Order: sequence, then structure tokens, then C-alpha cells
Amino acid sequence: MKPDPNTLGDSFRFLQKIVREAGPAASASYTLLAAVLLLGGIGYVLDRHYETAPVLLLIGILLGLVVGFYELAKTIFRKP
Repeated sequence: MKPDPNTLGDSFRFLQKIVREAGPAASASYTLLAAVLLLGGIGYVLDRHYETAPVLLLIGILLGLVVGFYELAKTIFRKP
């Protein structure tokens, strides 16, 4: 029994289709992570500068979560 010569090509086309469709979700998850890290980092730096313990760090992390989840919700509820 000979293997179908189009099997590998079909597999690559299917993989490309899946990656293309997953792009917006991956982008939204990276935005969530980046917002938390960036705003949390800014809060950490400001905490060290103003010597305010973890107050600004926590505010930065919470603000990053709000911004990140907002972007995630925009991606999820976008009309096709």
C-alpha cells in the first residue's frame, strides 16, 4: 500500500489554517501578559523610588489585569 502523496501537504495546510485562526487569541493572551508585566514593573520601580512598599506594585498589577482582560474581551467578543 503506497502512502498518499498529498498527505504531508494537506497536513501543512491544515496546520497553517489552525495557526491563522488562533492568531487573535494568542495575541490577546500576549497582551494580557505584557500589560501585567509592564504595569507591574512600572509600579515596582515607582515603589522603590517613592519608598511606598508594595502599594504601587499592587496597583500596577491590578491595572495591568484590567487592561489585559479588556483587550482579551475585545478579541473574544469581536464580530467576524
